[in-house]
Amino acid sequence: MRAPTGTQYPLTLGASSAIITELAAGLRALVLDGVEVVQSYPEASMPPMSAGIVLVPWPNRIAGGTWPLHGIPQLLDVTERATGNASHGLLRNTPYRLADVSDTHVTLTAGIHPQHGYPFLLDTAVRYELGADGLTVTHTITNLGDQPAPVAVGAHPYLKVGDVPIEELTLTLSATTYFEVDSAMIPTSERAVEGTGFDLRHGRAIADLQLDHGFGGVVADRVGADGATGRSVHSLTAPDGRYVELTADADFGFVQAFTPRKFPTADGPITAVAIEPMTAPANAFNTGQGLRWLNPAESWSLSWGIGYGTRVSGQGR
Repeated sequence: MRAPTGTQYPLTLGASSAIITELAAGLRALVLDGVEVVQSYPEASMPPMSAGIVLVPWPNRIAGGTWPLHGIPQLLDVTERATGNASHGLLRNTPYRLADVSDTHVTLTAGIHPQHGYPFLLDTAVRYELGADGLTVTHTITNLGDQPAPVAVGAHPYLKVGDVPIEELTLTLSATTYFEVDSAMIPTSERAVEGTGFDLRHGRAIADLQLDHGFGGVVADRVGADGATGRSVHSLTAPDGRYVELTADADFGFVQAFTPRKFPTADGPITAVAIEPMTAPANAFNTGQGLRWLNPAESWSLSWGIGYGTRVSGQGR
């Protein structure tokens, strides 16, 4: 029987492996150095709680599914009935096309055509590649239309460290602000994390956290492969020093942390933790914060990745 997420693309490099899905170009499973580092789900299932999907041309939510374009209200399809918002972009239920594939990488593409509330034409591509440092995910967005198009990018991986219970892990986010939200999960203000329970720069135990919050002021303090471009680092660390980290280009100036206590699995609900890299926060189409306008024929490429390792006692990341 065909999987509900379509064709499955397995990648392998030594003791590392990944499974990428045709639907939403999703990351369904990831093992690095023999250790499972994302919360996987069965091939016969849809992605629970948006696990692993790509979020384009916006991550998170747009209030009421409405935003203004040159003073004219644009009405997106409402996809989050509980809040009345448009959520997680336009490709979450779209099958991507295969562009190229090998044992260690796959590139998938999907177009965004003019539609309710988004009168723009885009080409999008997602490349997943296993390497010595883990998994690298590269997004490329190209404006094929004749007018500037608003774009933001995100992803929705749930991370873990092998079989260590999530409640025993420490979450660290390189973020200096957090967003307060209303009952519909739309930001109402951005505040400094300093002196609050949202200061995760030095790590806090998942057991002490209940999060579905966006964070800003992401610090890109790790030198990139080009020797100049900074990368941000967010991580989960186990008591024995093993860790999983999510790194991202400086374009990813925001991150969402989500700690559901009822993530569905075959063995029943569990605690899970999503660390979602985002180039813009919730409701960016209305606020403009972090939003990028691509000119006709312009392309934008950016990347994030997942790595695994062990910290020496007494050392930070």
